[in-house]
Amino acid sequence: MNFTRIAQPIVLAWGFRRALIAFLAGAGSTLAIAPLNFWPAMFVTFPAAVWLLDGAAAGRWGGVAAAASAGWWFGFGYFLAGLYWIGLAFLVDAKTFGWLMPIAVVGLPMYLALYTALGFALARLLWTRSAMRILTFAAALTLAEWLRGHLLTGFPWNVFGYALTTPLIFAQCTALFGVWGLTLIAVAAFASPAVLADERADTRHPWLAPAAAALVLVAIATYGTVRLATTPIAYVDGVRLRIMQPDVPQDEKFSYANKAQVMQRYLALSDRATGPNSSGVAAATLLIWPESAFPFFLTREPDALAQIAALLHGGPVLITGAARAAELAPTTRDLHAYNSVYVIDHDGSILSIYDKVHLVPFGEYLPFQHLLERLGLRQLTRLQGGFLAGDRRRLLAPPHAPKLVPLICYEIIFPHAVVPQGERPGWMLNVTNDAWFGESAGPYQHFQQARVRAIEEGLPLVRAANSGISAVVDPVGRIIQSLPLGSNGVLDSSLPQPLERTPYSRLGDAPLGLLLAALLLIAAVRRMQE
Repeated sequence: MNFTRIAQPIVLAWGFRRALIAFLAGAGSTLAIAPLNFWPAMFVTFPAAVWLLDGAAAGRWGGVAAAASAGWWFGFGYFLAGLYWIGLAFLVDAKTFGWLMPIAVVGLPMYLALYTALGFALARLLWTRSAMRILTFAAALTLAEWLRGHLLTGFPWNVFGYALTTPLIFAQCTALFGVWGLTLIAVAAFASPAVLADERADTRHPWLAPAAAALVLVAIATYGTVRLATTPIAYVDGVRLRIMQPDVPQDEKFSYANKAQVMQRYLALSDRATGPNSSGVAAATLLIWPESAFPFFLTREPDALAQIAALLHGGPVLITGAARAAELAPTTRDLHAYNSVYVIDHDGSILSIYDKVHLVPFGEYLPFQHLLERLGLRQLTRLQGGFLAGDRRRLLAPPHAPKLVPLICYEIIFPHAVVPQGERPGWMLNVTNDAWFGESAGPYQHFQQARVRAIEEGLPLVRAANSGISAVVDPVGRIIQSLPLGSNGVLDSSLPQPLERTPYSRLGDAPLGLLLAALLLIAAVRRMQE
């Protein structure tokens, strides 16, 4: 294959044609993430990104603006194609929010693409003519991705490293250095074929870069294969889980008028027999319901608590998501609430509560809440004043089960931020309500990221989703049991045992930060020597 002939039109492209190539390369990169997981696609799209940077030259330190432009179009294509499903949430109440759908679907990718533009610009600033530019590009883009996951509350959705988390053997290395470290490897590996188009004298062996990338991929695949083979599935004695997935349509779920029907659906599903020898909910130790399970404040509905107590009838403990009314001064007129998880004993008494810490901007609260409300805007949950954030992440200790860390909805997508410092739970519980996004790519992407957190932390994951995907995942990412998207039912499973703390759970991103700094420093020195 003549890579030079393929690269030349991309390197020389300018104007609209250059922007279109970058946009299509970014959009094509989404083939590598859930639900398709066709990761070889990035071996085509990332070399195109390198060739766009090669063509951005305009003087010794020039080309940064052209590189930033290419990076923005690449990111815009990637996030537009990968996050299209966000618009479906605005159709749940189309009369109120439908007009915002195109703004959200286009506006969020436009913002997120700024980080990709930053990564491309930094790479071009340190660009060299040798194969070293592949590592420079990988380090700069990884740094930009890390910033995307942390600045302005962070949004590390569809980080490029997730392209190498399916098959599972590749994902095992996240136990060593997290998805950010895997992003560095992924970008460098996927971009490495770009060097095959080099014809310069200082690139005598262009095949060395893709060969090295192949060796790294083989090495992490070998590590993953050995780790999976040598980590048997073990279960916690005496703990039996029952996860209820109701699949209640979103427009029905938040209507108080549907209170009786919703409760009846939950109660009937929870006690459903799953086989000829099944005794329903009585056989469970823990019954788990999803996020925001009720169209009312649970503690203000004693009849609902009585129905729950009758269901549990001296048997399991219920862990459920529910909105919790805040206790505020009587002078306030707003109805504030928390997005919470309750642990409810078999007699209907509330044992403990966790309030969600990391809220979703525009979904659960508005930046500059009061100002935007005066302009007539509301967040998607339609609660005036918005949800309040909990004070800190904390563990819950249900009776007769190991301590757990509750993670509500997208709290699970933040690497090295899911477990409180200094505390080690026995498992992670992710309750969510992905029904906002229908049967789109969104719930698959959410589950993929939750599964990687289990590997990073060495902790089993239990997931209860209103419409799916509900699952029990062991601490190396193997799916023990699951319920598919868009279905209702119950899932019975034992609770997998945790592993010892992983290197990533102990060290976090500090080693990667040092490596990125070293790579960028070397690139800067090489740049000044040219």
